[in-house]
Amino acid sequence: MSGLAERLAGVRQRVADAAIAAARDPSQITLIAVGKTFPAEIVSEAVAAGAGDLGENRVQETVAKKPLVPPARWHLIGPLQRNKAKAAIETFDVIHTLDRQELADRLQTLLLEYHPESRLEVLLEINVGCESQKAGALPDEAEDLLRHALACDRLDVRGLMAIPPWGDDPEASRPYFRALRELRDDLQQIVQVPLPELSMGMSHDFEIAIAEGATMVRVGTAIFGHRG
Repeated sequence: MSGLAERLAGVRQRVADAAIAAARDPSQITLIAVGKTFPAEIVSEAVAAGAGDLGENRVQETVAKKPLVPPARWHLIGPLQRNKAKAAIETFDVIHTLDRQELADRLQTLLLEYHPESRLEVLLEINVGCESQKAGALPDEAEDLLRHALACDRLDVRGLMAIPPWGDDPEASRPYFRALRELRDDLQQIVQVPLPELSMGMSHDFEIAIAEGATMVRVGTAIFGHRG
């Protein structure tokens, strides 16, 4: 195996171990290999090694890269601007960063116009740390955003996503992961719809995220190595 394949296998084992330690089924956790800034040939190597879900931060980068990569499920995990929304729905299978009502409306309008028979899977991005420089709806805005997104019938709202405040200690992320899970649980009770997905956890803290209920973990560096 190449170094990348070995790293991917190692991360898969760590995901499984973390799930088992939390008395969870490893098959319930989707590992998203985040290949942002890496060229198509490297991302293709990850797919060949078994990565079925790929994460990217930028729409335009993915538009260029996707045709050169074997079939996979593509996740947008970076911010989405209105002017990139049409390209995003043509390129991604899941959008993790729906963070405002205006964007929900834009996606709904585009889907009705260009893909009237399709629904797009989305997650609501929540700014769990209430950081002014970071995207995401604030926790106290989440219910209004959820209700608005649910009213857009071309959107399939699957759950919540968050990027906690950065810290060197993975344990520092735990309270934010727990807060996202608790918010999801509260929203399910309030609106009476299932929200099965929790997208949280990256290379340095995904095991903590799994312990707190993550169903999707977004891992880049631990699979692809450090970006130049």
